[in-house]
Amino acid sequence: MISLCLHLRDLRDPKWVRLGGTWSTGASWIKPVNVAALSTVFNDRPPAAHLLVREDKEDEPDYVSLHMRPGEVQLSAGLYGTAPVYLVAVEDVLYGSWDLVDLRPYLRTDRLIPRVVARTLTRQHRYTADTLFEGVYRLTERATAVFDAAGLSLHYPEPAEHVLRPRTLRSGVDPVDMFDRLLTQVVGGAPVPTGRVGVELSGGADSANVALSVHAHGFTRVHSFGLLVGGRVGAAQRDRRLALVERCGFRDTAIPALRHPPFVPGGVRALCQPHDPAGAFYQEAFDVLREQAAARRCEVIFTGTGGDEINAHHSRTETCLPQGPSVPWLGNRSVEALGDVDEALAPMPLLPLPSLMGFGMHNPGYLRRGIWPVSPLVHPRITRFMEQLPHEHKRRKAMFRTRLPCRTTRLGRLAGRTGELSGCHGSGPAFLRVARAGRHGAGVVAGRSRLR
Repeated sequence: MISLCLHLRDLRDPKWVRLGGTWSTGASWIKPVNVAALSTVFNDRPPAAHLLVREDKEDEPDYVSLHMRPGEVQLSAGLYGTAPVYLVAVEDVLYGSWDLVDLRPYLRTDRLIPRVVARTLTRQHRYTADTLFEGVYRLTERATAVFDAAGLSLHYPEPAEHVLRPRTLRSGVDPVDMFDRLLTQVVGGAPVPTGRVGVELSGGADSANVALSVHAHGFTRVHSFGLLVGGRVGAAQRDRRLALVERCGFRDTAIPALRHPPFVPGGVRALCQPHDPAGAFYQEAFDVLREQAAARRCEVIFTGTGGDEINAHHSRTETCLPQGPSVPWLGNRSVEALGDVDEALAPMPLLPLPSLMGFGMHNPGYLRRGIWPVSPLVHPRITRFMEQLPHEHKRRKAMFRTRLPCRTTRLGRLAGRTGELSGCHGSGPAFLRVARAGRHGAGVVAGRSRLR
């Protein structure tokens, strides 16, 4: 949501000047991302200043808050983690960006963090301030970064509170009807200045439920986008998508994913263009989808992210971090680092852990094109509702599937295989089993950069 370069010396007696979308003083500058769904407020009270970048809506907006005063910078994040900010301190200068590629001059491939490398190689993904690169940190949800003469420190929040067990439904209550109304309200609260929106429509139950609520809200113009797989699964996927598109009247764009595989000629990896090494596995295909959304001037893109997580059937009181698979080809250094994979983890967030990790991989590609991604299924009100829902309504996504025929008889076919295509490394059940764990703890001290 924000990029910055702040010299401590410039904050002693700042003279902030705005030019376009950038505020500057001396060699320091601050630039919010150029997205219509966001608003920026800059409050200049010399020698202090405060900048707030937030979703342009009233109901629980995502945000990044920046406080500056002589000798100190504080940067805080909201609970959604839609576009996490990455930070690195170099002497008395703090650099930050929502796009890790912007920090490329400070990324050293010979200075990787062993525990993060071990997590990556063994697919033991964790939600943490760590990145692959030493000295470069991710501002996790609700966390605060403080930069002063002592260096850069990151402070984790208290663990979020969650419903520990489902509740019993009151007599006569229809959970499908309640979910229908709640999801449509959340979708309707998205920041859409001119009503031009897009929907990631895979043909699965998660994105289908989101799409129905987008249609029900009645936006000015809705475009749907989907990556199509091949074979018999792809044929069924096309049928399900077509049923939804015809029912909702979306302007649809279907992209054959097999034409844009990883390392496809002309793609970001084949061209050796800078990109996040921990980014989306299907980045080339999703880049095509994002370009199509930008060409149709979508301001917001709705996604079905989080459907698997909020329908998960597990106990929060007995959850523990699973052991990673045996990887016989690991080097000695990675083997030694396996004992540290659970160090410096962020505390339990309000949103599902896999969703937050996926946002960092998937969402920057939309922001580069001026599009704000919204994942209504992990909105706090939806998450809390699903945590309280009895297991029989979540098993095999029973409520999600029941809602689809309630909307239209033609969508009965959607109650079969969900077919959601994730945009992140390690997608699928194995990834979710690892990332869903709840024991995320305290920080560590690492040189001049401190995690607390």
